[in-house]
Order: sequence, then structure tokens, then C-alpha cells
Amino acid sequence: MKKSYIVFPGLLLMSLSFNSYAQNAGKVKPEAKAEMTAGSGSHEKAVQFVASLNLTDTAKAARVTSVIETHMNAVHDWHNSHAYTLTPEGINPITGKIFSKLERQLIIDSTIPQTVHDDLMKGLRKDLTEDQVAEILDKYTIGKVAFTMNGYKSIIPDMTLAEETEILTNLKLAREQAVDYKDVKEVSIIFKIYKTKNEDYLNNHGRNWKQIYKSYVDKVLAQKAANKKEN
Repeated sequence: MKKSYIVFPGLLLMSLSFNSYAQNAGKVKPEAKAEMTAGSGSHEKAVQFVASLNLTDTAKAARVTSVIETHMNAVHDWHNSHAYTLTPEGINPITGKIFSKLERQLIIDSTIPQTVHDDLMKGLRKDLTEDQVAEILDKYTIGKVAFTMNGYKSIIPDMTLAEETEILTNLKLAREQAVDYKDVKEVSIIFKIYKTKNEDYLNNHGRNWKQIYKSYVDKVLAQKAANKKEN
């Protein structure tokens, strides 16, 4: 699949903006951020990822480890050899704002050959079940799918099965796309486009996302104030 431009927090007492809520989710622990960043530790990360699957076939484990390490190194090398300056300065046609350095870096990183992604997915699926492939992709993206889904369920307690299916499908698409980017900031931007897709879906199917979110924030702040009074 080709790349493009959510991260939601877990269920903390949130700020009044879902966007700032999303941005705060990028502030992960150093060890988690390191897990998402390929480089000199690619072999060690690949070994850790595969070890979490508890594979008993050592030959299979070695093949999967090699596939992941190769992919991580390719992403890392592409990023390091393609500076953000390779993307011309200009305005974002959606927002009208000047592209930031991060956006320009993500744009040039998105030009990595499609074969890098395809080789990863084919290599994983050659030896792993779909559930195991999902586990590896979750390792790449530090569990953002489940993390984000839990946030949606708290904000929309009466979520329907159809809504859950659509939202989860989009988050899984974000997860697979995000593995081809170097670090947590770029991964967060990739997830953001799918957050927009989910909001659009909800708005087009009888929901008012802004009102739902406002109601949730009001409830959280009211509970926070009540707890403060009790203490």
C-alpha cells in the first residue's frame, strides 16, 4: 500500500482539543520511541520483535528476523539519505500554511520505493499468520491501534458495530502504512490522516464528532472537579 499523511492518547485527563490530545500522544517513553526508530540497533529490535511471538521453529524465526531487519535498515537509510530540503518549500493546499520541516521530511520519505514495503509484508506473511503479522506491525507502531481504539470507545460509549468496524479498519491501514517511516513523529502524522477519515465517517453517518468530543471533555472535566473537591 502507498503512504500518506491521530494519534490519540490513552484515557488520561485530556486537554480541551482532540488535536492537542493527539499531539501529546507523541510524547512517549524514550524506550518506546527507540523501538520505533530503525538504525544501528535494527538487528536487536528485529530480534526483540520476533522473540515476542515465541516461535519454536528457529529457522522461521531467523527468516522473519532478517526480513524485519532488512526493512528497518532500508527505511533508516532512505530517511538519512533524503533530507527535507529535497522537498521544495511551499504551502499546504489544504491548510494554506507553509509546509513545516517535518512535513517536508515526511513527503520525501514517502517516496521510498514501494518494494521496501511489499518485501516486508510478503516476507512476514510467508512465515507468519495474519495475527502474528499484526503483532509485528503493532511492535513497529508501539500499539497505537489498540491505544487509539480505546480512546474512541471512551469518547463514543454507544459506538455501533458498524462504526467500530470502520474505525478499526482505518487504524489498521494507518498501522501498516506507518511502518515505512522512521520515528514516532512521522508515524503520528500518518495516523492523523486516518483520524480525519474516521471523523468524516462519523459525521457522514449521523454523528457530530465535535459535539461528541465536547460532551466527553465536559464529562471528564466535571469528574476531575468533583474529585478535587472530595480531596
